[in-house]
Amino acid sequence: MEKVIAALWAPPHQSREEFGAALLGTLPQALVAAGASRVRLNLRDATVAPGEALVQQWQAPQQAAVVQFWMPSANARFRTEVDAALAAHSAWFAAWLVCESEIIPNTAHPCSTNVSPGKHRTWGWSQASFITFRPDITREEAVAHWHSHHTRVAIETQSNFEYVQNLIVRPLTEGAPAYSAFVEECFPLEALEQPEVFFDAVGNPEKFKANLDAMMASCHAFIDFTRNDIIPTSQFDFAHLG
Repeated sequence: MEKVIAALWAPPHQSREEFGAALLGTLPQALVAAGASRVRLNLRDATVAPGEALVQQWQAPQQAAVVQFWMPSANARFRTEVDAALAAHSAWFAAWLVCESEIIPNTAHPCSTNVSPGKHRTWGWSQASFITFRPDITREEAVAHWHSHHTRVAIETQSNFEYVQNLIVRPLTEGAPAYSAFVEECFPLEALEQPEVFFDAVGNPEKFKANLDAMMASCHAFIDFTRNDIIPTSQFDFAHLG
């Protein structure tokens, strides 16, 4: 099995909310019918709008949604129907083959219809991060820092209850932005507007500063901050479809 991540751009005339609602309505089913499984949608909707200050932007316009799924093979000859479904649901899309590493599985707040009846929304919110490694270090050096030092920092300094690293293997579509990786981390909703919640340091200014400083130092050691697209999203899981 191979994992695919696709970024989706909304038509100019459609709001993010309208675009997201349309995706929720039919895209997961269309992808499963085309041969995909374990579909997950990340949408920029009204629930995460308070976190707009957290956005980092490289692409203009910026992607409005992300979809993640698995296929037996992501080779082009086997993606015809999947690509057609993505094209039919967006103004434009870009896709990448990735290698997933599940650092923190979501066992604390698994997706439940009790949280969002009929929509399969995960509790809290998801930070969807397309990142690019610094050009002045090798890919091997960047991955070594990310997978060793930075992974520990991300676990120890944040209130994330899910943390998944996806190293990009290769682009699957022409013109796809040259990102190095996609990272997804889930947090409590309060972390959208309260940095102290994000950095797991409520009521402790010294811990907040220490955690923030450690995270920023680690990020700057391997990430090119001029070529990132980081967006707050609502996460919707459709693994039950297949």
